[in-house]
Order: sequence, then structure tokens, then C-alpha cells
Amino acid sequence: MTTGLVLGRFIPPHLGHQYLIDFAQNYVDDLLLVVGTRPTDEIDGELRVAWIKEMAPWARVIRVNDENPEETDPRYWQIWEQTLRAALPYIPDFIFASEDYGWKLAELLGMEYIPVNHPRTLVPISATRLRSNPLQYWQYIPPVVRPHYVKRVCIYGPESTGKSTLTIDLARHFQTVFVEEYARGLLDFKNGRCDDLEDIARIAHGHRASTQALARQANRVLFCDTDLLTTTVWSNALFGTCPSWLYEAADAMSYDLYLVTDIDVPWVDDNQRFFSDQRQEFLDRCLQVLEQRNRPYIRISGSWDARFAKAIRAVEGLLQA
Repeated sequence: MTTGLVLGRFIPPHLGHQYLIDFAQNYVDDLLLVVGTRPTDEIDGELRVAWIKEMAPWARVIRVNDENPEETDPRYWQIWEQTLRAALPYIPDFIFASEDYGWKLAELLGMEYIPVNHPRTLVPISATRLRSNPLQYWQYIPPVVRPHYVKRVCIYGPESTGKSTLTIDLARHFQTVFVEEYARGLLDFKNGRCDDLEDIARIAHGHRASTQALARQANRVLFCDTDLLTTTVWSNALFGTCPSWLYEAADAMSYDLYLVTDIDVPWVDDNQRFFSDQRQEFLDRCLQVLEQRNRPYIRISGSWDARFAKAIRAVEGLLQA
């Protein structure tokens, strides 16, 4: 049985890393994958380990809490040899890397070095370059890592203010995906009725699950038709109460920008709309919950064309910031 080693800090993992890992997996029978982490790392070590496990489910992933000195320290290679001998269950036959450290570690540990994509011509990206501007190098970010960097924009506000249409139009304009209002699809099966707090829970869990799933498919920005804060407002409006867990879940889901659709458009009735005579009150409550949490928002008003143009400018500003 042939065995191999890949190691890195993976801050963050990118498609160059994916190629390296896949190359190694296809070269050997058993692969060890070492993730070096430090408390001061820009991205939490536990999160990076989870990413690598998903990118390489067939490999044995080993986390090494790396407080080793910098390469300028004369003991650098000696300490790394000791660290790896202590962490690895065995010394593999091969080490795979895209950088020169592969030669030295192979010599120290008695492995054979297999260089992979050294000139970075196959996948021309590095973690340093990706960190400098993740949105510019989006095509090199694996789907599992994209939720960490994606910009989230929530289209938010009272009923019948064009939220769904604006969400779809923005997603089309920015060539990305969008999260539908989960409540609408769910309540279609119930003739538009939201009967109790169990329905509120279904709406919240469904919307959160959809948001998390689609963040992996987004192209730099994810547009969301409402959010869990909206669900808390609806829970209080319909039932006079809201579960504490829902407030906590809503607070945990952050958005980079809210586009608040104003009520200066005609009301269009359907079987899922309730408060045609309370639009201002509902808008005031929506704004209140945003301001209480210091969520960034822009009000979108005027004609449909004016709304769309203002929304585009706001999102472009977010992506260029």
C-alpha cells in the first residue's frame, strides 16, 4: 500500500489546494492531510479543518497546533521534523507540495517528494493573493469555502412592495443565485394560512437551510428575499409572541446590506397577504428591528425602474468596498 502526505495552513483552501489534494489521492492508496493552525490565524483553525475534511472525505485529516518559529530561525526545520513525527501515525512514502518546502521535509523524514503545479500554471492562485481580494478571485474558491466570503444582501420590508421581483432581477443582473421567501412556498400548501408557531418554526428552519445551501452556489453575492428578522416580526404580528430561539437564530444570520422596499407602490392582494391597512406600522417595525441591531440598510423607493437602479448602485458599492 502506498501512502502520502499533504500539509498546509489553508488560509483559505482554494482550487489549487483541491488540485493538489486530488492529485495526491489519485497517486497513493492512503493520504494523510495535515492542517497547521494558530490562535492568531485570520480564519479559525476548526473551520479550516472542517473545510478540508469536506474537500477530502477519504483522507485522514490531522490538525497540528503550529506555534513553530519562522523559517529564519535556525531551529525551524528541526522543530518541524519533531512536530510532524509526533503528529503523524506513520511516515508516508511520498510528500506532495507546490512549494520548495516539500524537498526539505522529504529529506528530513525520509520520504520521496512529488512536486505538483510548482509554477502555478495549472491553477494560477495562492492563498495570499486570494485573501487580498476574494471577490476578484472568486472562481478559485471551492464551494465549501464560498459562504465565508460571499456578500449577503437581504431584500426586506412589508408585504406587496416588490421584494420578490427585485430579488430575482438583482440575481439575474449580477449573474448569481437567490434565496426565495421560504414562507410563500410552504404556505402555498396551506391555502396561505400560517396557523401556529409550528408553522413559524418550519418557515425559519426552511429559510435558514435554503440560505446556507445557496451560499455555496453564489457568484460573489447572494440575494435573499426576506430573512429571519422578518420571521420574528411576523411571529409577533400573527401570534403576539416569538420564540427566544428564533431571535437568537435571526441575530446569528448576518447580512452585509439590507435593501428596504418602501410602501410607495400599490397594494396587490393575494391569499398570503394580511395587513393592507397597516403597511406603515409594519414598515416602522421592520426598520426598528434593523436599527436595534445596527444592521446596514438602504431604503428603496420610487418607480420600479428607479428602485432597480438604486439597488444596483448599492450592491455595486458593496462589491467594490
